[in-house]
Amino acid sequence: MENKPTHFDFLIIGQGIAGSTLALTLIKAGHSVCVIDKPSLSTCSSVAAGIWNPVVFKRLVKSWKADEVLPYLVQFYEHFESQFKCSLITKRQILKPFSETQESELWLKKSKVENHYLQQTISSQYQLSSTQILNSYAIVLEAGNLNVTEFLNQTKLYLLAKFSYIEDLFSHDDVTHTSLQVSYKHISANHLIFCEGHLVSKNSFFDWIPTKPAKGEVITIACDDLNLDLNILNKGIFILPLGNSIYKVGATYEWKNLTDHPTPEGLIELEEKLRMLITSPFTVINHEAGIRPSVIDRRPVIGKHHTFKNIHVFNGFGTKAVMLAPYYANQFVNQFQQKENLDDEVNVTRFYKSI
Repeated sequence: MENKPTHFDFLIIGQGIAGSTLALTLIKAGHSVCVIDKPSLSTCSSVAAGIWNPVVFKRLVKSWKADEVLPYLVQFYEHFESQFKCSLITKRQILKPFSETQESELWLKKSKVENHYLQQTISSQYQLSSTQILNSYAIVLEAGNLNVTEFLNQTKLYLLAKFSYIEDLFSHDDVTHTSLQVSYKHISANHLIFCEGHLVSKNSFFDWIPTKPAKGEVITIACDDLNLDLNILNKGIFILPLGNSIYKVGATYEWKNLTDHPTPEGLIELEEKLRMLITSPFTVINHEAGIRPSVIDRRPVIGKHHTFKNIHVFNGFGTKAVMLAPYYANQFVNQFQQKENLDDEVNVTRFYKSI
């Protein structure tokens, strides 16, 4: 029987999108990794639709760092599709319906001047269902989604096979550390990295990071009459086709009732917005909620603890985790190999002054 390792280069706390992506990137770079996770603690990653969208619809500008992160995103997930021998990503277009002329005029202006992710024409006559036609819409290019559930499950199986995964309720009080090593129960590592999502606000090492978590609720519906093929429909909410007439719909934003429990109010809001977008009858077959791990300036927060240089954070990706995590996981690894510095916009040092 093979002996299970007890010392690693990196100990990662949390196996959501951020923790999974970072663990895989570190292993790919030749480092030994152990991940500790309690899946029931946070449902944010597990309920996420996994959509990446290179456009900010409010202003029709490019999403932050879209040009840099999109190529790396595709390369990263396609690599692990091949390694895990499964399908993880689906490249899609996003349909954006217009209800007013000025909306389409602004779209055309932006598409021809500053945003190549916007289709440069306005389309019409999209047969959305047997009773509904989109008479004016445009398309966001180079979008898509990650099958988050499959990605997390396959990553967990991969880590288990390497004796690199422990399902446990992590206790910060059980951490001991020196300048050379971090220990937790029977495990030791050269470095400890927290990828806990919104729970970082309760982390005694990093509770000074100014977080602004937001609850989001989504529903899954059955709708036989809806025809989106591989396209995502987005106007106020998104409708993501999952196959076999099943769609994921979301999402709400709530900053007060921060629990992982779906609410009647969230369900009503999503159903009302959905009925404003489609005329087809539908049946709600699932209703879920999660808390997004956002930081007050809406940028990820990555880097070393201000005092303990072998304790790190890799967090705060919010709704952009699928899109940003592969790029910044690579940058995180490169800083250890002294090939690259962390971007100032994401470096945790920007919050040192608040301690």
